[in-house]
Amino acid sequence: MERQDIRNIAIIAHVDHGKTTLVDAMLKQSHVFRTNEKVAERVMDSGDIERERGITILSKNTSVMHEGVKINIVDTPGHADFGGEVERVLNMVDGVLLLVDAFEGPMPQTKYVLRKALEQNLKPIVVINKIDKPEARVSEVEDEVLELFMELEANDEQLDFPVIYANGRDGIAKYSMDDDSTDLEPLFKTIIKYCPCPKGDIDGPLQFMVTTLDYDDYVGKIAIGRIVRGRLRPNQNVVITDGEGQRRAKVGRVYTYEGLKRTETEEAAMGDIACIIGIPDLKIGETVADPQNPEALPKINIDEPTLSMIFYVNDSPFAGQEGEFVTSRHLRDRLFREVQTNVSLRVEETDSADAFKVSGRGELHIAVLIEEMRREGYEMQIGKPSVITKEINGQKCEPLEALTIDVPQEFMGSVMEKLGTRKAEMVNMVDIAGYTRLEFIIPARGLIGFRSEFLTATKGNGIMYHVFHGYAPWKGEIPGRTRGSLVAFESGTTTGYGIFNLQDRGDMFISPAQEIYLGQVVGESNRDVDIDVNPCKKKHLTNTRSSASDEALRLVPPRVMGLEKSLEWINDDELVEVTPKSIRIRKAILDKHDRKKAMRKAQQ
Repeated sequence: MERQDIRNIAIIAHVDHGKTTLVDAMLKQSHVFRTNEKVAERVMDSGDIERERGITILSKNTSVMHEGVKINIVDTPGHADFGGEVERVLNMVDGVLLLVDAFEGPMPQTKYVLRKALEQNLKPIVVINKIDKPEARVSEVEDEVLELFMELEANDEQLDFPVIYANGRDGIAKYSMDDDSTDLEPLFKTIIKYCPCPKGDIDGPLQFMVTTLDYDDYVGKIAIGRIVRGRLRPNQNVVITDGEGQRRAKVGRVYTYEGLKRTETEEAAMGDIACIIGIPDLKIGETVADPQNPEALPKINIDEPTLSMIFYVNDSPFAGQEGEFVTSRHLRDRLFREVQTNVSLRVEETDSADAFKVSGRGELHIAVLIEEMRREGYEMQIGKPSVITKEINGQKCEPLEALTIDVPQEFMGSVMEKLGTRKAEMVNMVDIAGYTRLEFIIPARGLIGFRSEFLTATKGNGIMYHVFHGYAPWKGEIPGRTRGSLVAFESGTTTGYGIFNLQDRGDMFISPAQEIYLGQVVGESNRDVDIDVNPCKKKHLTNTRSSASDEALRLVPPRVMGLEKSLEWINDDELVEVTPKSIRIRKAILDKHDRKKAMRKAQQ
């Protein structure tokens, strides 16, 4: 049976190609909001971090009504680090809107998400967005999209995709570039015409796949997914199965999406994207099934993590001053709670009770988790990121990334030079509207610490993206940071005089009147070795006066080390201390004599 009154569609694209903005326009034109209602921009990005960074981290569900048809829309993240989110939600839909920027064309993440969609036999609709850009290359981009489909070996049905030309910001869509259009009507009509209806047995035994978990302080765990077969009602007796084990449960309340709101319903049927409340131990990938016929749906396969960091309990001299949750139990409970909803994350216990190994898709993926935790009041220390290697056919293999860089021509030489030392191999080079696009295959560890170097080398004019490529034999050593650290050899309050005298030694990370402790890293040295310094030094007063003595000290502004910058910068013997108000870099062993002993021991 087909349900003609529903369409389930996901919006997929590279980061910053306008997915969330387009969903905003669709919601506004479907009269989801009152005419006088004040609506924030990018209304789907509900998290604080999402709003600040301007990126989508978690996939979101919404729905719009158009001519009696309910269109369930899933907004997905564009960043490769959140690819696990994309893979999951594609199980809920029958078609995808592939959004492509009219200037940039298909980018690495476009290729990645499209491959996932084609593997699941989803019907694509291509939307070429931002056609109002002055340098838009609409017809070239259309050809590039077709080439990408052919490269990914799309079948004939998938190659026969409709194309819509849109300007998401102004809420305009067209069938062709010459059309006069003032709204998104062509897009709505195309979705209803080309996106397949949900098919299945509406009266058969229940099958509901849990694809996303949400949490609410009032009702507890909320399971979101699609009803593949049958009907779902409140207070219904069900069986939870993953294909191996089974357990009985009872559904509490059932919700469906209407606009941005979850609305309680007495019945949801095959094809609906629904939410279940009242089953506390549900996990992603499990099937909620009929007790008489408990059939499990195929499991969701998620790509493996490629990067890991060690999370330690904060044991610095300033531990517990700013955070609320500081013990190993707090840290453990929070990390294992995260794994329940963040499927592409792994948490393992280590030999130490105070340290946990956290593995994810990339630096950004784990950095967002750290940022969320510090805002919740947690304190912790993070070790240097390291890549996860595999043994394939008796050979040590490491993850590779497909790196795409857009740079003005004058910076091309310095970027290629830097990537050469990091074992990158160039695979393609094309000129696009005054920029040169360079494509490389690079070991994932070669990208650690590269972003800040890249921004410096291109004076902030370059753009870089990367996406997981696969595993290959270990490529040998990659040189790390070439400069040492400036390490404080006493605790105290920093002074302008002390910092002024150290400016010749390197770049400072601190400013005057800041509390620091012994072993804290206060700057980057000009030399390749660590130097012990004292930024708390005070000026000794004397009776002697000279004309130069009272001159104002000219201090160079400190280098601000944010979370990601710090994680990229540190060496193996350093940690990043993260608290709700501060990010500090420190030596793992604070005392300089103990550090020297440990170094000698390691060399023996």
